[in-house]
Amino acid sequence: MPQATPWPYPRWIAHRGAGKLAPENTLAAFRLGASHGYRMFECDVKLSSDGVPFLLHDATLTRTTNAVDKLGLNSRAAAGDHPWGTLAQLDAGSWHSRAFAGEPLPTLEAIARYCLRNAYFLNIEIKPTPGLERHTGDVVARHTARLWQNAAVPPLLSSFDVTALEAAMQVQPELPRGLLLDALWPGWLETALRLGCVTIICDHALWDQSSMAQAKSAGFKTLSYTVNDEATARRLLDLGLDGIITDRVDLFTPASL
Repeated sequence: MPQATPWPYPRWIAHRGAGKLAPENTLAAFRLGASHGYRMFECDVKLSSDGVPFLLHDATLTRTTNAVDKLGLNSRAAAGDHPWGTLAQLDAGSWHSRAFAGEPLPTLEAIARYCLRNAYFLNIEIKPTPGLERHTGDVVARHTARLWQNAAVPPLLSSFDVTALEAAMQVQPELPRGLLLDALWPGWLETALRLGCVTIICDHALWDQSSMAQAKSAGFKTLSYTVNDEATARRLLDLGLDGIITDRVDLFTPASL
């Protein structure tokens, strides 16, 4: 059972920096989320082909960068197949709106500097390139431990991928971990316990009185994604949810509800 330690993280968490108000997983999004009063952010991290952890949700670069037009990269090629020197040239803002043209893909190190300088909290979702699950969990955990080595509160590492979380646990067991779930598959609770997780992060529709009771009785904090309306947020808070990941940084403030 997870140890009963004080929960250091804010209740409200800005999804991918600022939800849909800015280009996701960019420093511009973090700044916009912060301007709405958010002090904790969720982001997705994967590895470049030369091992640099950087922020990107999708498996490919097509949706949120100009990779195809700028560099002629194959639209089906995995983002992680390219070295950081190539990825650093991309525009990760224009797809969203002209106001963010030229916004680059950020490294985890750049995000760490921003969060540490401003005393912000972070939930890092480990997003491995297929076939690199263990390696990605290992590298992201090592970089996180190094970057936040003097921080009072380290980031929360989370993933849907059990292998990635296992690797993170093995190399940096002191970093807090969360199991992400899009379904309550058989053994979900036992897996979270085996991985030494401190929290379970579910699709909001999966939380009800039964699943919440199971998670709470096992000692887990409970988080939910992606909550974008007040009725859903109220239902979850009434169930006893500990944290809400939202796109609607313009609707919810950290002091709301």
